[in-house]
Amino acid sequence: MSARRHFDDETFLKGRDLITEGVKAVKAAAQQGNYETARKRLGEALHTLQDFYSHSNWIELGNQFPFSNLTRPDSQINNIAEPTRPTCRNCDGGNCSNNILEDIIREKKLTSGYFGLFKPSGKCSHGTYFDISSWFTPKGGINKDSRSSEHGYLHDTAATVAIAATKELLEDIRGFLGDSNFLRLMGFSQNSVLCFAIDTTGSMGDDIDEVRRVTSNITDKMRDTVSEYILVPFNDPDFGPLIRTTDPDEFKLQINALQPHDGGDTPELSLSGLRLALTGSPPQSKIFVFTDADAKDKELNNTVLALIESTKSVVNFMLTNSLAARRRRSGDPNQGQSQHYSTRISNPLNQVYVDLALASGGLAIEVTKATLPQATSIIADASTSALVTVFQTVKKSGKAETYSFTVDSSLKNMTIYITGNSLAFNITSPLGDSQTNEELSGKLGLVEHVGNFYTVRLTILDPVGLWNIYISSLQPYTIKVLGQSDIDFLFNFVELNEGAHSGYSELSGRPNSNVTLLLTVMGGDSVTPTEVALVETSGSQIIIGTLEKIADGDFLVTMNSVPAGEFIVRVMGERTSSRSSNDCFQRQSITQHRASSVVITAWTDEVWEPGKTLSIPFTVVYNGSDELFSINARNDRGFAIEFPSTMSAGSGMSGNSTVNLTAPSDTPSGTEVTLTIEAETSGKSDFNYAVLKLTVVSPITDFTSPVCEIISVNANCSGNCSLSSWTLSANLTDGNGTGIMSVTLRQGLGTLNTSTTTGDGGVNVTFVFYSASCCSEVMELVAVDGAGNVGICSRSVTSAVTTTPNTSMSTASTTNSMTTATAAATTATAKTSSPSTNATTDSAGHHFYPPIGFWVGVGAILLSHVLWL
Repeated sequence: MSARRHFDDETFLKGRDLITEGVKAVKAAAQQGNYETARKRLGEALHTLQDFYSHSNWIELGNQFPFSNLTRPDSQINNIAEPTRPTCRNCDGGNCSNNILEDIIREKKLTSGYFGLFKPSGKCSHGTYFDISSWFTPKGGINKDSRSSEHGYLHDTAATVAIAATKELLEDIRGFLGDSNFLRLMGFSQNSVLCFAIDTTGSMGDDIDEVRRVTSNITDKMRDTVSEYILVPFNDPDFGPLIRTTDPDEFKLQINALQPHDGGDTPELSLSGLRLALTGSPPQSKIFVFTDADAKDKELNNTVLALIESTKSVVNFMLTNSLAARRRRSGDPNQGQSQHYSTRISNPLNQVYVDLALASGGLAIEVTKATLPQATSIIADASTSALVTVFQTVKKSGKAETYSFTVDSSLKNMTIYITGNSLAFNITSPLGDSQTNEELSGKLGLVEHVGNFYTVRLTILDPVGLWNIYISSLQPYTIKVLGQSDIDFLFNFVELNEGAHSGYSELSGRPNSNVTLLLTVMGGDSVTPTEVALVETSGSQIIIGTLEKIADGDFLVTMNSVPAGEFIVRVMGERTSSRSSNDCFQRQSITQHRASSVVITAWTDEVWEPGKTLSIPFTVVYNGSDELFSINARNDRGFAIEFPSTMSAGSGMSGNSTVNLTAPSDTPSGTEVTLTIEAETSGKSDFNYAVLKLTVVSPITDFTSPVCEIISVNANCSGNCSLSSWTLSANLTDGNGTGIMSVTLRQGLGTLNTSTTTGDGGVNVTFVFYSASCCSEVMELVAVDGAGNVGICSRSVTSAVTTTPNTSMSTASTTNSMTTATAAATTATAKTSSPSTNATTDSAGHHFYPPIGFWVGVGAILLSHVLWL
């Protein structure tokens, strides 16, 4: 456990550096659109920030507001207790309320508890049973982690101040990003993401035309359900760049700009393109790969598989290198009737695509170029909101079999996808009605067939109940049943971290034989899971777990074993509704997973700057006899990388080594690098991986926020506010810093105009003119400089004619402030008519207030203790 992550052992400067470096990485990553990485770094920084108030004596010193210097790298943390100075005495039995020495309190000396085997003489301990240092004089501890902790009587106070500190930090980030991007960082504004990886070699002209047609229709129809579009072209010898946009019309332009070119030798860099799509897309994206060639870079197969499993993204391949087909008729003794079979042969060159599609829960659709338009309806289906998976299975060898699944009353617009060659199927509803693959329009719905791909769109009015699908096949096939519903679930494989900072951390690779799931069930209070199981996707093995509720909608599921092969997670349960008192549901995860006897861990929290080499230590543990592992480490940016090619582990011994990754000196700040480290047994029978998201961040020397100088405020706000108006003019400057990069209006319904001039000493001055109706009394604007420092300038007008030249604050009818987002500890109201008693004042008489914010979802961020240890 790292002391600085928790402000243990009086590591105040190192802990502050973790927070400020983390916030810098959050801003840089989010500015580049890498919100998932930014969100993770935000959770890490907030965990450390919140621990300060629980593990130090800040609260015991009588402080009721946050220590804002923790988020400002240029500020001092003074009055830390000297390394040799005693800070605590023994607790009085079980009472530790008076164990901090009086002179430490009187002199306002800052200290925190030591944790572990060692502490200097006379120093405070963290406390709890797991802290061995608390067993020795001075005994006890000072942590406030819970109400039952040694200083638990201050737990609520510490939590309140920690929440205020969290608000300050989030407000600073919100000011930097703006409201829209801040919501994306917090995960509140993302719908579905569509990603296309497209082969652009010379033979792909028809395919690209079809992509243009499909994307044009989708972007027109799905503007409210698709939040982001991503395009990755690939060719040979090139692939990329990744193009990302939230503007559907811009995406159309990018698609239309694609021109097929080059080629010659058939294999293409399709897996390189897919890897870039997986690392550049948010988790759980829908990715469509279009190609008519096999993969030239099959050595990336394990890397792509690791990325699929870790992101839970669905990959569908649209393959137009299909082989010729013919048809024959055959009697089926099981069904007592003749069935038509398509004897199309799957192209063996596509096997790598088939395997990756199955691993992701996607489909490998093999068609001709002429029939591709008949198969692309799946893209529009994937863009549908609230899409859930009811059932899916994979059979790697053909045989006749019947499958069952349950449909609940919440499911709408149900679709069944079946892929395979030489197959026939018969679907039976709960009422006994049936329809075969030969009936294109039947009692149950509509059947579409192209290549190896069948789509069955159910049109039955009442689908609730138990369904059966009978399939007879001579070759491998897949079945997938989807629908729209508000009932679904999310899960992560986790491991328990015991000790003073106990909780669950997410696994970065495959689980071992003892699986623990952190499960979240969505659908409201009426939804209750009754069974969670690991279901073998191509076999019959089912492992049912033990279900433990830990919060509303959240459950811990433990399994003592796992299926031998690939498996998915199935959740079954009940929903109480007015229609039925026993409405049963089932849902399945999409991505296939597999257990591993190999455990690979890697971690770094070091700052990575352009032109520097980052060293990432990693460990391989193997639950078996001695083994020589093949090691591969790859990054998606093509940065120079060094790592060992082999490593020995096994028989209780671990292997340890380091990956060295060098960022070019011209790497833009905020660049995200996805590193995969893979370990595979010599016989290729087992493999595992670790996936790390790293951020390159340029060093910052400018820590000064923009300054706001109000020049004038003119208002005539008497009588009917809709018939009167007010104006404000101001100068915004950044001194000799990095310069003001953006000015945005956060609050106010008026019009904001800006212009830039050069002032005294060559300093750039941004002139701001704001005008508004008197019905809109409050104005608040945000200025951000090139280093990410945020300043907020606010003004409110509530009386008749007011003119305020320069920076005068003499009138009671207006308030003016320019603040950094971490300047104070409480939230002021924009319509305040006089300075807040919690404000501070600079030498010019300006009052500094905390900015006005909204805190939807702060509680989720405050749970970082659960997700980050």
